[in-house]
Amino acid sequence: MSRAMNISAKELSALLSRGEGESLEFKRSTGELKEAMKTLCAFMNGTGGTVLFGIRPDGTAEGQDISDKTLREIAQAAERFEPAVHLLIRRAKVKAGREVVAVSVEGGSDKRPFTYDGRPYERVGSSTRRMAQSKYEKALLDRAHATRRWENEPAERVGLRDIDRDEVFRIVNIAASLGRLSGPVGTRLGDVLDRLKLRRDGKILQAAVVLFGKEFMPDYPQCELRMARFRGTDKTEFLDQRQVRAPAFKLLEEAELFCQRHFPMPAKIVPGRLRRVEAPLIPVDAMREILVNALIHRDYPIAGGSISLAIFDDRVEVWSAGAFPTGITPEQLSRSHLSVQRNPIIADVFNRAGLIEKWGRGTNRVIAMCREAGISPPTFEEIGPAALVTFRVPVGTTTQVTGEVTAQVTAEVTAQVAAFCRVPRTAKEIMADLGLKHWKTFQGNYLIPLIEMGILERTIPDKPRSSKQRYRLTEKGRAFLDEHGG
Repeated sequence: MSRAMNISAKELSALLSRGEGESLEFKRSTGELKEAMKTLCAFMNGTGGTVLFGIRPDGTAEGQDISDKTLREIAQAAERFEPAVHLLIRRAKVKAGREVVAVSVEGGSDKRPFTYDGRPYERVGSSTRRMAQSKYEKALLDRAHATRRWENEPAERVGLRDIDRDEVFRIVNIAASLGRLSGPVGTRLGDVLDRLKLRRDGKILQAAVVLFGKEFMPDYPQCELRMARFRGTDKTEFLDQRQVRAPAFKLLEEAELFCQRHFPMPAKIVPGRLRRVEAPLIPVDAMREILVNALIHRDYPIAGGSISLAIFDDRVEVWSAGAFPTGITPEQLSRSHLSVQRNPIIADVFNRAGLIEKWGRGTNRVIAMCREAGISPPTFEEIGPAALVTFRVPVGTTTQVTGEVTAQVTAEVTAQVAAFCRVPRTAKEIMADLGLKHWKTFQGNYLIPLIEMGILERTIPDKPRSSKQRYRLTEKGRAFLDEHGG
């Protein structure tokens, strides 16, 4: 416990103006010391906070007589915390012989969970309550795995041959171009994995498989993405569904492609512009941020769950296996909060690729982007052992699909491909123009649907697999392009 310091009248006034809540509680005097210590325990199991002694419930500072004995009693009470804690004690004079004592603690410690008199506590709004045993046990496991986590355990029977070298160097080159990987990269895969902390003592870690694994055997059901477009507002009828097991960056790409296929592209007339200006249903960067969060914060030891993307007529849901990290509540995600990383190695690689920050501002940026776009910010929920993010947006209706290939792609993508294919192009050229890397995804989600829609045609129709095959715009494609201002 630190030596008591002074707190200015201005600082005290600022604290009182906040009122009691998740990180602040008022006590009339140190006669309520035991209850105050339970609250401090709850603050330490969350994001930190302060207890003010000498404050009436209505926020009036009446103070109390503070002596050396009072400070010793606080110090003695603090000895009943486990693990040992550091209290910041400050004093403020409010009238002759009367002082307010502010006792503060930090949150976000890797020593959590804390107990007081052998019991754990948590803060819910402006109330302190006993933490549920199941939650306490989970927090204990999180503490035990602060240095030993699923992601940094060796991947059994996985060697360099099982890692996608091209994908590793693609991400590394992106990181280098962004200035997030200094110095020469080198050409040896093992050295790069060591540098990214994806290999230890010559052994490939689980995180490396999540990020760059080539094939996903039954040993890695965690690396799965389920996507569905439902008719209406419930799960009665599928219009489209896909299930993909792949490394994380591929899952992100698949999810974004699925959104492109099913999100409408609303357009509006802007004064001074001759053409319609199209705006995405959900800001692209906002949707990507939520999908990335699902990938990097997933509770990977839960093998049976998955990341799910569900699109309804009135909303879009992103589910991730595992509740929010310990110390983070759904309510906190809508305001400033700590950055708590469940899988810091995986998160670091995404950070180097420029897809996330490390400052706990991701959800705040999403909210700001949504407001700027004129749509409601997403809601954050914990439902059982899963985290749910919901965008309430008017997706509208979608045409029926056949099998796992949609009958159409979005107008925006169709127009882009049509404009590009005024001159006959190879499949690789079209993929590059769309920024796609995976052939099967491109073929199933774009090329075949555009041919079936009559937008594109093969230059060698009787030899679809010819190495000289090109794809060109049809008359129907030209009409579509004219209609959409291409």
